[in-house]
Amino acid sequence: MFKKLYDRCLELARHKLSKPFLAFVSFIESSFFPIPPDVLIVPMVLGKKDSYFSIFLIATIFSVLGGIFGYFLGSFFLEFSMSIIEFYSYEDKVFALQEQLSNKAGFIFWVATLFLAGFTPLPYKVFTITSGFIGFNLYLFIIISFISRGLRFFIVSFLTMKFGNKFEEFLDKAGFRFFSIMGIIIVIIVLTLYFYFK
Repeated sequence: MFKKLYDRCLELARHKLSKPFLAFVSFIESSFFPIPPDVLIVPMVLGKKDSYFSIFLIATIFSVLGGIFGYFLGSFFLEFSMSIIEFYSYEDKVFALQEQLSNKAGFIFWVATLFLAGFTPLPYKVFTITSGFIGFNLYLFIIISFISRGLRFFIVSFLTMKFGNKFEEFLDKAGFRFFSIMGIIIVIIVLTLYFYFK
């Protein structure tokens, strides 16, 4: 099933209405759809490199809007939300996180986790829904989502524009590791600066 969805997204990336499709996929991926916008971003930028910035913006804006939708799903439609979370086998972690948020360390942990979910290949939609379920601050949720999603999509768009097919091949081989390591490094740097200047 995922292979068919993936192939369909690649077809949409070559369509004349690829930007509206990118907006739609970016939106639904943040709340339940399993295929990330990167699948559309890379071939779209390869096809029209001078549009890399607008492609990055569309993906970021609609991904965050979709994240807000996921947040409200978690807040008001618990049964449906839990079915999505169970699909990704994260249900046990959700209840554990709810207990941890009662203290400052748990709050900082969730901020870092939410950033990593938006930046790395973790299932971002699970964390948008969970943020609503646990009642995480909505404004902070939006800010973190803009930073993490924007940074990720800008890197994908810019490096695809700069290096073309070579970067596409790199993403296929080491994309998961690349974004995971980079995301962890960013979180460590930010937390180090936070505790140093506190």
